[in-house]
Amino acid sequence: MTRVDDEGAMTHDDGVGRFRAAEYRRLLAAARRSLERTGGDLGGAVSVEAPDGAERKAIIGITGQYRPDGVARITVRLADLDTAVRETTGRALAQLLGELGPPLRDLPRERERVSAGREATVRSSEESFLNALDWYRAWLGEITKDGTLTKLVNAGEAARVGQAVRVLEALAGRAGPVQLAELAAGVTGDTKALNHGTTLATLVLRALALRTGAGGRPATTEQRRELWDSCGVIVDDLASRVLVLNLPAEGAGLGDWLTSAAARGVPFYATLQQLVALPVTVRAPAVRVCENPAVLRRAAADLGAASPPLLCTEGQPSTAFHRLAAAVTRGGGQLAYHGDFDWPGVAIAASVMSRHGARPWRMSAADYALAALADTDYVTLSGAPQPTPWDPALAEAMAAAGRAVYEEAVADTLIADLAN
Repeated sequence: MTRVDDEGAMTHDDGVGRFRAAEYRRLLAAARRSLERTGGDLGGAVSVEAPDGAERKAIIGITGQYRPDGVARITVRLADLDTAVRETTGRALAQLLGELGPPLRDLPRERERVSAGREATVRSSEESFLNALDWYRAWLGEITKDGTLTKLVNAGEAARVGQAVRVLEALAGRAGPVQLAELAAGVTGDTKALNHGTTLATLVLRALALRTGAGGRPATTEQRRELWDSCGVIVDDLASRVLVLNLPAEGAGLGDWLTSAAARGVPFYATLQQLVALPVTVRAPAVRVCENPAVLRRAAADLGAASPPLLCTEGQPSTAFHRLAAAVTRGGGQLAYHGDFDWPGVAIAASVMSRHGARPWRMSAADYALAALADTDYVTLSGAPQPTPWDPALAEAMAAAGRAVYEEAVADTLIADLAN
């Protein structure tokens, strides 16, 4: 058929244009939903509820079947609609819908593709040597169950999971700290691949949170930096720091500063950048370690220069802490650790004891019992229980009591130890 357009030109009308009219919209939308859901099956039927006059006449016109005025629903077999469209346009119904847009989807095939991609990614990830570890399997199960993996497959980014596995493997095989950009470049060739907000960084941080027992995913810049730092990844060597009280050291620059601060009983922050650029030698025979800066602050205020050397992790130990703690043990010193009586706290204690050979400082089941009696605040334990290998009875006592006791609640006892 030919028609004259608005400018007077003769154009060919193949019948497609009529189906753009409003009276066909609901019918074709129902047909689209059905064909997409079934992968193009014409064996079903679609309906238009409460059709208006224009819709009723349009459907009668293309099917040749009369429908009375005021009918509550008009049902059309897809095979009949396909035949009518072919007679009108020379096209199949599916082809017409594709031309009218958007392109017709094949949902069964898409689901099959996503399922195959998801399974292939999981199988590949399970081949990692990390699959023997509980936290790794928990991470893989988590991103599979919560839809993360499905979204990545749909977006064509399933390869990010493989990259995340390689990052985690690289971290597991490292003995020392690494800059974030260096780690990213080593795995992906892109120094910015692990920057905040990237899919890869999000995947890796979720795994590291499970690996360290940190609980939920890091939500703030500080939490992300601390999590990277606790796993030996340096995001910012100036932000990675350790709080020190009365730890004299040898070495130009930082050693001089630490010695001068110790002579005055003044707390001092040593950054990772300083520890790397200005290495120190420490010859203190015994160094106490606390988790909460409130304890170190009390020691500085109450004891000043008379306090024995004291380091503070300020929560998860930083790379700077580990570097200075290693300097203590390398110089023949012994670390003694005290922290919070909660599950993250005992996990930190276990890591410091394991990594640096620290001994417990008032971290026994008996110490916990006394601390719980003296603490007037009742804080319920939360998170996954952690082992206490230096005193298995501690974990049992904590689980039985079901309450946490934070380090500041026993500060008096710790300060008395330092004073004596």
